[in-house]
Amino acid sequence: MDDIRLDAEIPHVIVQPHAWRSLKTAASERKIPLVGASLWAAQRIVPQATNPVFAFPRYNRSGQTNGNSASAALNKWLKSYVPDGCSVHSFRHSIRDRLRAVNCPSDMIDQIGGWSSGKIGEGYGDGFNLHHLHKSISKIY
Repeated sequence: MDDIRLDAEIPHVIVQPHAWRSLKTAASERKIPLVGASLWAAQRIVPQATNPVFAFPRYNRSGQTNGNSASAALNKWLKSYVPDGCSVHSFRHSIRDRLRAVNCPSDMIDQIGGWSSGKIGEGYGDGFNLHHLHKSISKIY
């Protein structure tokens, strides 16, 4: 719940490791501005939360997050809304394509998606700030 920041100047979610959930790579750690449907959803999740730590406590039992169960549940729900062969993971491809379409720099796209570009300089500095990320994400909504 603390990773959802609706009260910030730019509402955002923080993707970071926790004792109950690790991240795949160092590039996975990031802040993502909330706009459009993601902001709408977060504004409903926060006030309805029944657990002070987890937004979705059913996927956090025994001290670990069960991401596979969450993904399976989302894919089951999504199935009636998308073409055959699409899944929640398809949204990762879509966000990249949509950001490219608005001429978002590839290193910013990598930062938003948590992708590692493999470039040596990618780990230098702090990356793009929330204002720049918000500006680019707002163009695709």
